[in-house]
Amino acid sequence: MDWYLFGIFLLACCAAGATGAVFQPGRWYESLNKPAWTPPDWVFPVAWTSIYLLISFAGARVAVLDNNGYALAFWASQAAFSTLWTPLFFGLRRMKGALLCMVPLWLSVAGACYASLQLDFWAGVAFVPYLVWVSVAAALNAAVWRLNPGVDPIVPGDLA
Repeated sequence: MDWYLFGIFLLACCAAGATGAVFQPGRWYESLNKPAWTPPDWVFPVAWTSIYLLISFAGARVAVLDNNGYALAFWASQAAFSTLWTPLFFGLRRMKGALLCMVPLWLSVAGACYASLQLDFWAGVAFVPYLVWVSVAAALNAAVWRLNPGVDPIVPGDLA
């Protein structure tokens, strides 16, 4: 594995994850009704750190292989949709919009898993925890949206 490539993929993950620092859950999220199976708060940074390390590993392994176009395109796509979800949910409080964002995110992660698996077994396996996490996150997003029907989204003009 090329460690420089690993570093580049990890840097991309950190950039995507920076939206979590900008749009933190805060009191608004704490006040929402959540299902009993909601993971404890400490699970989220542990899960994301693990996922970012694993998918950086996968990206670095696949980047040097022939015929890697689909795997890298799905890798980039999941990064884009993952970056978009946080400001939608926490920043604008658009739970339905965030849930709709989960569809292409889940498909991108599944596509990256499958395409990577075709090229390198360990790169494909490295995406499995992410696929599980996105599935749980989508279910949690749907449950929170359902349990909080009266939450008004933030209108971008109101942010100023």
